[in-house]
Amino acid sequence: MGNGILGMSMGLNGGNLLHADSGGQVDFFIHGYSDTKFSFFGWDVYLTTTHISMIIVIVTILIFAICANRAIKKADPNKVPGPFLNVVELIVESLNGMVTSSMGAQKALKFRNYVSALFIFILVCNLSGLLGLRPPTADYGVTFPLAIMTWFLIQFNGFKYQKFGKIKGLFEPIFLFFPMNLISEFSTPISMSLRLFGNILSGTVMMGLLYGLLPRVLTLVWPAALHIYLDVFSGAIQTYVFCMLTMCFVSDAIGDEKV
Repeated sequence: MGNGILGMSMGLNGGNLLHADSGGQVDFFIHGYSDTKFSFFGWDVYLTTTHISMIIVIVTILIFAICANRAIKKADPNKVPGPFLNVVELIVESLNGMVTSSMGAQKALKFRNYVSALFIFILVCNLSGLLGLRPPTADYGVTFPLAIMTWFLIQFNGFKYQKFGKIKGLFEPIFLFFPMNLISEFSTPISMSLRLFGNILSGTVMMGLLYGLLPRVLTLVWPAALHIYLDVFSGAIQTYVFCMLTMCFVSDAIGDEKV
């Protein structure tokens, strides 16, 4: 339901958000489809471009995962792996190395699956703008639940391994710091989600302005450089930052305890 908030409030009938003074249309790819309506507890929720983009991203990841699983099962250990299997091994080794270097070998065994899944999902969402889709991570209804999942993971491991030390830490170094420490705990998902959302949305807005205000002939080749930066470089950086913060917060919640 959260994914459709922007779509319902800004582009319910598929209209553009902003019209350029020169007569061109600036489209930020936020559209709703009034023919597709669902009711949840008295709320009318419409299918938006964010939902469609997320469905495409999820299906793409599932297809890749199924193909990778079959390729691994059919692989002959006595033969040189093919190009596709080499790509799969490269992805797995890179993600495993990233988690291990950040959390340590012992903690990585427990959290590498979650962090790797998070990394792949966010990265594919960020790169989906290259295909003309609206990146799902440009919708706060997507980034906030991701941050909430990480926050619950942080709190769960904090209470699991530190037990009462987790509550005691809220009153350190002195009792007067309790309000600030409590605010700091609850601000974590907000700051993580807003960082990812703001950076991806700004790129979407910039490209929407570019395509809407410039003559069509000038948008055929030149914006490719901006796509490389806003979609590829910035998207990869924001993915890494989100996952790195996840690993740092979880490791800090566990402390020096053995997992």
